[in-house]
Amino acid sequence: QVQLVESGGGLVQPGGSLRLSCAASVSIFSFNAMGWYRQAPGKQRELVAAITSGGSTNYADSVKGRFTISRDIAKKTVDLQMNSLKPEDTAVYYCNGRRLRLPDSWGQGTQVTVSS
Repeated sequence: QVQLVESGGGLVQPGGSLRLSCAASVSIFSFNAMGWYRQAPGKQRELVAAITSGGSTNYADSVKGRFTISRDIAKKTVDLQMNSLKPEDTAVYYCNGRRLRLPDSWGQGTQVTVSS
């Protein structure tokens, strides 16, 4: 079974930064795409950022210019650098991996809280 393990969540002040990391038990190239989602209380889970096996990236409009998704093939990790954080970014963040004709893989989720 594919395992995704997340780390890096925590409490930060508005304007601060965090870096989330997702460690995979298999090669990043096993996935057609990987991404980060988030879910705030009372809201639907939304895609924050994604990166394809070819290296293309896309971002939610709300985080463009502030967040950056990247990967390290050797370490089998996908990171999300989060800068200029806002209270509206407060949510549980989930790592996702997509494989063709297989169910999505999900991490356990990590809490990010942006507050003074």
